[in-house]
Amino acid sequence: MRIVSICPSNTEIVAYLEQEEMLVGVDNYSDFPEQVMQLPRLGPDLSIDIDAVAQLKPDLVLSSLSVPGMEKNIEGLREHNIPQLILNPGSLQEIAADIEEVGKAIGLPEHGEKKAKEFLQEIETYRAKSNAKEKKPSLYWEWWPKPIFTPGQGNWLTEISELAGGVNLFGEEKEASVKTDWEDVRERNPDHICMVWVGVKEEKMNPDLLRKRPGWLEMKAIKEDKIHVLEESLYCRPSPRLLEGLRKIHSILQP
Repeated sequence: MRIVSICPSNTEIVAYLEQEEMLVGVDNYSDFPEQVMQLPRLGPDLSIDIDAVAQLKPDLVLSSLSVPGMEKNIEGLREHNIPQLILNPGSLQEIAADIEEVGKAIGLPEHGEKKAKEFLQEIETYRAKSNAKEKKPSLYWEWWPKPIFTPGQGNWLTEISELAGGVNLFGEEKEASVKTDWEDVRERNPDHICMVWVGVKEEKMNPDLLRKRPGWLEMKAIKEDKIHVLEESLYCRPSPRLLEGLRKIHSILQP
C-alpha cells in the first residue's frame, strides 16, 4: 500500500507496526523513525498541501484530529475524494485501539492486534509497579510557559504520571489542557517539574527561566533541583512512543 501520514503521531503508529516502507509522504513535523526524513514533506500538520498529497496517489491517508485546526485537512481530503482514516486518540487505551485499527486498514489485522496487545501489556506491567507504591510524588508538566498550559484529567500524561509511580499535579482538572498561571503552580508546590514545551527542542528549553519566576525558588522541586528537561516528542504526541517516555520518567522517579 501507499500510505501518507499527515501527523507525527500517525507516522509513529505506522513505525510501531514496522511498516515504514509503506509511507510515501509525511507532514513537515514527522521526524521518527529517521528514514521518514527522506520522504516528500507535505506541509505543517495544520495546513497540509492537499494537491501534493493527491499527486502521491495514496491508497490511504492517515489524518488526525489530535490538534485543533486539523479539520481543514480532513475536509480538503474529502473534497479530493482521497481515502483517509481519521485518528483522534486521547488516552493510552485509544492509542492501542488506533494501532489495531491502522493494522486492519493497511491489510495486517492480526499484526495490528498483536502490536496493540504488546502496547497494553507494557502499560499493565508499569501499572502493577505503580500500584505497589505507597508514596507518589507530584509532577508538574509544563506544556507552554506563557501563558502556562499543563495537561489535565483527560490527557495521556495524567496516565503516564500514574504509571510511572507519580501523580499529575493538575490531574483532577477536567480539561485535557489546563490554562493556569505561575502563582497557581507555586502554591501547588510540585515535587518534580517536567519541561516539555510543545514544538520546542529540549536544547532550547532553559530551566533557569523557571527559577526567575516570582516565588519559584521556594518551590520544593526547584530547591531539590528536580527540574527535568524532556523530549516533547516522547510526551506531547499521542503515539506508541509514549512508552519510551514512560520508561524515562519512571527511571527518574524510581532510580
